[in-house]
Amino acid sequence: MFLVVGLAFAYGATDYSMGAAARPGPGYFPMILSVLMAILGAVVIFTSLTIEVEGGDPVGDIAWRPLLVIVFSIALFGAMLPRAGLVITVPILIIIVSFAGDQFKWLGVLIASAVLTVFSWLVFVKGLGLTIPMWPAAMGG
Repeated sequence: MFLVVGLAFAYGATDYSMGAAARPGPGYFPMILSVLMAILGAVVIFTSLTIEVEGGDPVGDIAWRPLLVIVFSIALFGAMLPRAGLVITVPILIIIVSFAGDQFKWLGVLIASAVLTVFSWLVFVKGLGLTIPMWPAAMGG
């Protein structure tokens, strides 16, 4: 997965100007991260196919529920963010993703939702200056 995603994003980064190491363009950072991810994927594939462990456990079944819950919640987050705002969508994301695990405790989920919402606001809105709607469009977004 790392190899395929890394190569796909590296290909996508070629649409942007690379610039130089001293003055990087908009495609420089995504290209570096994509290449590193592809290298990591290649190393994982190589080691998994070449290194044997005596008495190693067999590969288990695919955990479908966590996979589907997480993919669904991220897609829902992307669809809801422009309409519902950060303050609504981050807690919804955290609550839905929490159902992917075996241990669900409301108090921990609510605390994580509050902390991650504030952290997201600090990093993306205040720190990076991104224009992410904070509230639903009906409330003045």
